[in-house]
Amino acid sequence: MQTLLACSTPVSDFAVYRQSDGTVGVHAPKGATDTEAHEAALLECKKLGKRAATIVTAHPTSNDRFPNTYIYNCTY
Repeated sequence: MQTLLACSTPVSDFAVYRQSDGTVGVHAPKGATDTEAHEAALLECKKLGKRAATIVTAHPTSNDRFPNTYIYNCTY
């Protein structure tokens, strides 16, 4: 089953990464919404065999390209 996203910001514009503690980080580009960041994290969680992404923290950064960072836990 393939998931189609209806985001105004392409998923490829997000910087998604896995952290050593098992969480997934998302650097969101300027103009991206919280929902779009969640969708990017959920795609990464699904690659790990998980079904859900739960927000742990969100904070602004000093990076002009990625002004917000989100951290998610992937769960079954």
